[in-house]
Amino acid sequence: MLIGIPSKISPELLKVLMEMGHSDEIVLADGNFPAASHAQRLIRADGHNVPELLDAILQLFPLDQYVPKPAALMQVVPGDTAETPIWEQYRSIIAKRTGLDTPLEEVERFEFYERAKKAYAIIATGENALYANLILKKGVIADADSK
Repeated sequence: MLIGIPSKISPELLKVLMEMGHSDEIVLADGNFPAASHAQRLIRADGHNVPELLDAILQLFPLDQYVPKPAALMQVVPGDTAETPIWEQYRSIIAKRTGLDTPLEEVERFEFYERAKKAYAIIATGENALYANLILKKGVIADADSK
């Protein structure tokens, strides 16, 4: 245990977040996502849901401030009647942790899969909400002395 590290962040996840550089991406994948077959680095977080992990990660992880939309959702397939109330939770958590009002873009399903394959890591969660997949693009942390 460490002071200041959210308990939802496993040692493996903390290591990956530290390794990532500016503009690297990480996927928070729901339970239906083909995480193992798409991941360059797979982190298991089966007992956790995406909103709780998102909140914990954003306590440590800056979103990229140099792109218009530093987070991406898997777009609902045309004709699918699935509801996506979890997206509002994401917006709320991101706004609370970063101050960004409109950080989310919607990415077509197969484009999302291709982007996920290139991501630095995929976190496989136990999230059961539909279309709950989320990609985060890492930003930079400025030296406090340079501000």
